[in-house]
Amino acid sequence: MTVETANLPKQPQSLPVLGAALALCILVIIAGKVAGQTQAMAVLIGGLAGFSLYHASFGFTAAWRRMFAEGRGVGLRYQFLLIVFTCAVSFPLIAYTDARGFILPVSMGMLFGSFMFGFGMQFGGGCGSGTLFVVGGGSTRMCITLLFFVIGSLLGTMHLNWWNSIAFPQAVQDTFGIGNKFSYGMINNLGPFGAFFALICLLGVIGLWSVWYEKRKHGDLEPPRKTESFIKGPWSPLAGAIALAIVGILTLVVVGRPWGVTWAFALWGAKGANALGIDVLSWPFWTGWKANALENSVFKDKTSVMNFGIIAGAMVAAGLAAKWKPLFSLSRVEVSTAIFGGLLMGYGARLAYGCNIGAYLGGLVSGSVHGWAWAVMAFIGSSLAVMVKRRMNI
Repeated sequence: MTVETANLPKQPQSLPVLGAALALCILVIIAGKVAGQTQAMAVLIGGLAGFSLYHASFGFTAAWRRMFAEGRGVGLRYQFLLIVFTCAVSFPLIAYTDARGFILPVSMGMLFGSFMFGFGMQFGGGCGSGTLFVVGGGSTRMCITLLFFVIGSLLGTMHLNWWNSIAFPQAVQDTFGIGNKFSYGMINNLGPFGAFFALICLLGVIGLWSVWYEKRKHGDLEPPRKTESFIKGPWSPLAGAIALAIVGILTLVVVGRPWGVTWAFALWGAKGANALGIDVLSWPFWTGWKANALENSVFKDKTSVMNFGIIAGAMVAAGLAAKWKPLFSLSRVEVSTAIFGGLLMGYGARLAYGCNIGAYLGGLVSGSVHGWAWAVMAFIGSSLAVMVKRRMNI
């Protein structure tokens, strides 16, 4: 091979591109027939999410790890831009239309689950959306993470009632006048524009601190990656933030609520357990609409079809980038950390209403205080995991 030939851009891989595109079309047809036009559109929105996540490498795990371990905050700041872009539209939508936000209570179980998720994602190698798009990109290790993410989510549904029964310490109850949980919606209490101003102020303070800290530690700011090709990738983090904000807004408009990921993992786990003869319907979690979801086709569940779309969209992107290359030789450490991380993320996500997408992003774009609580506890867990991995040399 000559030097000139080696330097030529790699050609797209036709098999994964055509296979994933065909799978996406089939998913759209099946979802549309089973549950109507909205369901078909949800698949396409998921496909856009997977395509964007892969080309932008827009995950939360690496950004949080780099902020803590290296003092580099570029990834964190572009996460904040994603939140701001989405909230600029989501706050008025939630305030003035039928779109509903995730206003969920903060509880002891939710705080512990957030911490557990943050700890687990540094071992698993990705968050909820990160797991899906890396699976679509051809990672066999992440397939293991996803399997145990599903198992952990199922186990979380078994114990959720017990976690929800734990009250805050008496001193906290007396100080704030709360019992087992509390909630606060910024949009309801401050209005959409007041809530947006408060959000910008809070994120702005953290963002400016990250700039100061990075300059103090390194003397300069790390320049963000530039977009090389919108078709073959990679994308800049700004392009990723804009594309994912569009995904979040489309989800709110079409589906009627914020983007979520991990509810589907619990559902898949419960369906698998049911098939094995485990009576999950006897668990308190699986009642009401959740019992109906368990008995219905998985293609009737919007989160599930969006997740299928994410995997297919990421596979298309990986094929176009000529990077879809599954690796079947994994070390014991790779397998064991995938299992450990997947279980922790799955269990933690069920206690904490979701992952970085459903709980953190979904909470903040809804103006719910639980999104902030999730972020704090998950970041603490993530940072502790980085230290543990460093001590273990993995």
